[in-house]
Amino acid sequence: MAASSQDPVYVQALIFLGAAVVAVPLFRKLRLGSILGYLAAGLVIGPFGLGLFKDSTSTMHVAELGVVLFLFVIGLELNLTRLWAMRRDIFVLGTAQVVLTGLLAMLYPLLVAGRPWKAALIAGLGLALSSTALVMQMLGERGEVQQPHGQKAFAILLLQDLAIVPLLALVALLSPQDSAGSDPLWLSSAKMLGAVAVVVLTGRYLLSPFFRVLASAGAHEVMTAAALLVVIAAAALMTSVGLSSALGAFLAGVLLAESSYRHELEADIEPFRGLLLGLFFISVGMTVDLKVIASHWALLLGALVTITAIKTAVVYGLLRLMRNGHEVAVRTALLLPQGGEFGFVLFSTAVAAGVMRQEQATLLVALVTLTMALTPLLAVLAPRLARTRAAQPEREVRFDGVKGSVLIIGFGRFGQVVSQLLLAEGVDVTTIENDVEMIEAAERFGFKVYYGDGTRLDVLRAAGAEQATLICVCVEHKEAATHIVELCRASFPLARLYVRSYDRGHSLELLEKGAHFQMRETFESAIAFGRAALVGLGLPPERVAAVEEDIRQRDRDRFAMQQQGREPTAAGKDTLYTRPAPRPEPFVHPQRQAVSLNPAPRPEDAPGKEGDKERP
Repeated sequence: MAASSQDPVYVQALIFLGAAVVAVPLFRKLRLGSILGYLAAGLVIGPFGLGLFKDSTSTMHVAELGVVLFLFVIGLELNLTRLWAMRRDIFVLGTAQVVLTGLLAMLYPLLVAGRPWKAALIAGLGLALSSTALVMQMLGERGEVQQPHGQKAFAILLLQDLAIVPLLALVALLSPQDSAGSDPLWLSSAKMLGAVAVVVLTGRYLLSPFFRVLASAGAHEVMTAAALLVVIAAAALMTSVGLSSALGAFLAGVLLAESSYRHELEADIEPFRGLLLGLFFISVGMTVDLKVIASHWALLLGALVTITAIKTAVVYGLLRLMRNGHEVAVRTALLLPQGGEFGFVLFSTAVAAGVMRQEQATLLVALVTLTMALTPLLAVLAPRLARTRAAQPEREVRFDGVKGSVLIIGFGRFGQVVSQLLLAEGVDVTTIENDVEMIEAAERFGFKVYYGDGTRLDVLRAAGAEQATLICVCVEHKEAATHIVELCRASFPLARLYVRSYDRGHSLELLEKGAHFQMRETFESAIAFGRAALVGLGLPPERVAAVEEDIRQRDRDRFAMQQQGREPTAAGKDTLYTRPAPRPEPFVHPQRQAVSLNPAPRPEDAPGKEGDKERP
């Protein structure tokens, strides 16, 4: 019996939850991933399957809230500084991907399917967009969000989410219909900028005091309601001015990333995000019309192969052109061959504007869904295709009989030196590293280093993090180190965390997240270098030791001020030496005494005494 809008809501919920509970574990057991399970569940219960639901559109509108919440959680994991550091990947790599893919993809509907050029252009640009929800869900399940390929994929996806705005404007520009009733371009732009400014200013100055008042009330359910209110309000404001709802939620998350309530908000949103995102994928599966696929199977199959090849080749080529490694390029390219959820919005808008016919939009929706279903299978192949032949043999994540009391994550230059001190005292150490060449080099010197990605919780468990007394995080990338600290503090609270830090800001962040000890990677070596420089200048040892202790104390004082100050970068500036310190006597190197330009004659300078002079 089909579920309709007149049925009690619990009947519809029962069908959705039952389909998900059956399909998702089955597909995960088959190692096909949860997303394919959701898509299959939607296909079965949808109007083109068993027909338990006749209308998938209303379900899609509710389910889109899952994507909005998902972008909010992603924003909470970032901050403005980190977002600025990714600007090159976002704007250069992302823009090039959308433009090149769109122009190449439009050739198939233009030349093969014989569509008008306007419809083909919108189809190509719509297919250039990938699914943020699908890709980030896959990366999250695999613990690869902080990996280089995860960061590259996210940068491209973020630009694609921003690109929906000019693409919708392009649809309006190409539309043959009269647009006299719409706002002029300058007014629309002003509204968009104003909405972004409202979200930014509200997030910057009002949200933290707002959550502080609610937290003081002590009502947990009110905090949850407030978190949902913030997300939905930001999404609604952006939608009202023609921007993406996901963009508003993402901005709100980024602005709250530095808030002390970040973890509470993330925990409150997470259950809703997971359920609604699953509902989104089920509703996508419900849109698959098997009759349309059967009647146009040859056209869709050709389009599926073509768009997958184009998107994969473009992403791989751009990443290699920007000097990224083969593995990062392959793994990123095989994450992004699918169409995205914003493609649905673009195609429906194009139909309403008269740019393309409904038949073409239906085929494009089916194509996007098929690409979504294909992506998890390609992602499974990515690690095998990414590794070189030398890296393939026996490099699975295996930890047979590990029992080390100390777990070292990262065996680069830093980790190698750390391991020497521990091994010298007979400490039982377990070391993991994700660079195959580094592992092979270590094995040639007799080290036992396990292959494993330290940013994955399952790898840390397998490596014995639960039993370790001390976890030494010696990885090079600061984002990965921060992520590992967050994982370990949440999952292994009894272990002490000693972390290699990139700089002062990173050290402050690590301590805030619960690291027990941090060491800036260049601080001690720079102190030793400066000490040697003073010795080389001839200062007495006691003076060198005093200067060194003075510098260390000033650094400790400044660091303490930065931990307490509201502006960490500005705190403690008066502790820094910016010019030579005043001394009772000017310092002169003992071997470089000042010499007068017109020295008085000395007895030893008399003729015939040259051989008696000592050379300095």
